[in-house]
Amino acid sequence: MEACTAYEKARDLDAVVRLNLDHMRNPQRAMQIVRETRSTEGAGMISSYCKKAGNIHAAIEFLVMAKQNPDAFEHATTHDAMDTYATCIGADGTPDEYIAIARFYETKSENAKAGNFYRKANDFPRALRLFLQCGDAEVNSAIDVVGEARSEMLTNTLIDFLMGESDGVPKDPKFIFRLYMALGKYPEAVRTANIIARQEQELGNYKSAHDLLYDTFRDLEADKKRVPRELYNNLMLLHSYILVKYLIPLGDHKTAARMLLRVAKNITRFPAHVVPILTSTVVECMKAGLKKSALEHAQTLMRPEHRSLISETYKRKIEGMVRKGAKTADETHDPDEATAPCPSCSTMIPETSLDCHSCKLAIPFCIVSGKHIVADDYTVCPSCRFEATHSSFTTFIEKNGSCPMCDQEIVLASVRKMEWNPKVSRLT
Repeated sequence: MEACTAYEKARDLDAVVRLNLDHMRNPQRAMQIVRETRSTEGAGMISSYCKKAGNIHAAIEFLVMAKQNPDAFEHATTHDAMDTYATCIGADGTPDEYIAIARFYETKSENAKAGNFYRKANDFPRALRLFLQCGDAEVNSAIDVVGEARSEMLTNTLIDFLMGESDGVPKDPKFIFRLYMALGKYPEAVRTANIIARQEQELGNYKSAHDLLYDTFRDLEADKKRVPRELYNNLMLLHSYILVKYLIPLGDHKTAARMLLRVAKNITRFPAHVVPILTSTVVECMKAGLKKSALEHAQTLMRPEHRSLISETYKRKIEGMVRKGAKTADETHDPDEATAPCPSCSTMIPETSLDCHSCKLAIPFCIVSGKHIVADDYTVCPSCRFEATHSSFTTFIEKNGSCPMCDQEIVLASVRKMEWNPKVSRLT
């Protein structure tokens, strides 16, 4: 032990390695030293020791560290330990080394692994061919390859696959969207995302539609592209509906009613749940004192195509409301909506209005209330950077813990009141 300490003090670490291996029989200590120092001579000694000891994976690791890659590859091939060699090579391999690894995996019919290493070697045609042989499991990898290659031939090959030309099975349209994003064709990507989201929405898959639009939004921003107003509005509408499930348990029936009225104006976008949504609108409007709006939507529910689908829980109440309300409909008025200042020009406008009639600004919506933001009570989610009213957002996080837009848990201390800057508005 004294000899070992003397060597360490002299910083003759290769000698320390040799001593631990040959005399003290402490290979773990020797390995630790070499991993820390990255000594090629020490790595060579340890690789020889590991070969003799039958420690295949460590032998490969230290052969690579000793810059003896051909020996490491041969050892990996002989002992079917290519995963270890590939991990040790990492991002430091040469194209020839990556191709050798890819060919090994290809002979083993491990097409996904082979494709990954052909891709690292920039052999994009082979990589794409192998990924497509994996079917749906590696479509995202195939898209990434085409995005890197920017080859018209490879793009057309992938499109044929996605459209089902090769196997008669069209793939999920979301892959077309991802392909457009990978190719930097943003207008086509946004158009595709809106179409897919609309289809999901029509099927009643509101969370899926919301998540797709949100992901598209974030992808565009990550690439420093402006977000089209149509996409923003589609996300806002879906988010307004999702917020209702938070607002009602909080007893905030006025805001819930306003969100449902926003959705009801676009009820054709929610064909799978027309009656439940209109029923909720009637109920929440009554609780919020919006009797005229409640009556209007109750009358819509009495149409023949909707009447039989009304829940028995509310059917009689709605029928009675329509019978009694029909006589006084012209005399019924909703109270005026509360107002808040436009963040740009300070004109007082309805809380849930997202357009200022004075300065013509398209105003961002608060992600926890659906109302328009205000300049003196402004913040953004620390995770997704979507905008909110600071007081509403902090209250929401205290009770729910996570952002309703991105679903990420938020540490309350990370939420800061900020100054609103119209120059960085996301709206086009």
